[in-house]
Amino acid sequence: MSKNARKILSLAVTLSLMTLTGCGGNTAKKDGLDKSDAVHIKITLTDNREIEADLYPHIAPKSVENFTKLIEQNFFDGLIFHRVIEGFMIQGGGFDESFYEGNFASKETDSIQGEFTANGFKNDLKHTRGVLSMARTQAPNSASSQFFIMHQDYPSLDGQYAAFGEVTKGIEVVDEIATGKTTAIDGEVLYLGKKYPQQMTDVPETPVVIKTIEIVK
Repeated sequence: MSKNARKILSLAVTLSLMTLTGCGGNTAKKDGLDKSDAVHIKITLTDNREIEADLYPHIAPKSVENFTKLIEQNFFDGLIFHRVIEGFMIQGGGFDESFYEGNFASKETDSIQGEFTANGFKNDLKHTRGVLSMARTQAPNSASSQFFIMHQDYPSLDGQYAAFGEVTKGIEVVDEIATGKTTAIDGEVLYLGKKYPQQMTDVPETPVVIKTIEIVK
């Protein structure tokens, strides 16, 4: 596994120690994959930049169901993209701005099945530029709310993480986030009732805050 892929695992491991809506009846296949009935979403940041994406229930049904359920609960409102690596990915969906004060307790929800090939689930959506995928710990069925968007192609992630959608508009916003200045932050993680010092790297210097994620028709 590549160094950057391990970074996703490492971050998720450290911090975890710590209704599906269809849109139409299109049955066309793209790239040999069933991308019909895509769920269209829009991510709006607090500075009003927007990223639009399609989520594919026929490719990763549990991942899409979970993600849309969280959207309907306004779960993502006020959360940040807390880890960005140029040429790799941007990751968010687990922390609010108190992260910058050293609060590394993530806002998590119930874990779901890992819908990727190495976990016995057929998922052929590649981790190419603009693809959305679920972050997880080393445990294959530990994905919950954290997700990442690919900045560039990264084939070593194929079959190892549950890709479930792709950006359709606003990829330039992904570029802006991925190429922004980053910093390291010192804080603490809570594990088994004890606090441990931890440093988080690849954190955007300026918080990238999600105003809302919504399902659009």
